[in-house]
Amino acid sequence: MATETLTRERILEAAEEALRRYGPAKANVVDVARALGVSHGSVYRHFSSKAALRDAVTERWLAELSEPLEAIAAGKGTASARLERWLDGLVQAKRRKALEDPELFATYIELAADARDVVSAHVDTLVDQLAEIVADGIAADEFAVEDPRAAARAAFDATSRFHNPAHAAEWSDPQIDAAYKGVRALVVRGLARPA
Repeated sequence: MATETLTRERILEAAEEALRRYGPAKANVVDVARALGVSHGSVYRHFSSKAALRDAVTERWLAELSEPLEAIAAGKGTASARLERWLDGLVQAKRRKALEDPELFATYIELAADARDVVSAHVDTLVDQLAEIVADGIAADEFAVEDPRAAARAAFDATSRFHNPAHAAEWSDPQIDAAYKGVRALVVRGLARPA
């Protein structure tokens, strides 16, 4: 048996490794427990079901994407500059994960498809971050929109081709960067107060 204290974090790390090794269709709680040197019942004391464990792995992965973006949203600089940095950060993080480890990325996409509530909460978090930037832009008289959240959602949706995993196959296109920069510029100009 394991001598290290069994923590939620250790279980999530082992679950991620089991998913990487066996894939989402075959990985199970017994694989995770075996890797930790504990009984599967010990894992169930932390997670009520296999689905709850998979949701937690998905949530952890999505948090790795959203936490650095929160720092940009709350950071200094003009709203336009922060909006561009935030969108760049989201696009680059998703693309990096997809291109550097396509098998693991595909695993997470499959997990996310089963974790709709987790994904919905993640999207809400991202849109809230964007809304914070837009609200700051309105307060600084930089942006001319009425509803920060609606504008944030529109910006998120307008750029989805570049960050939504459903479009991952397009991300290796040599023209994708130019297309992204064009959409990003359009979004920023669309929010800006006319001179």
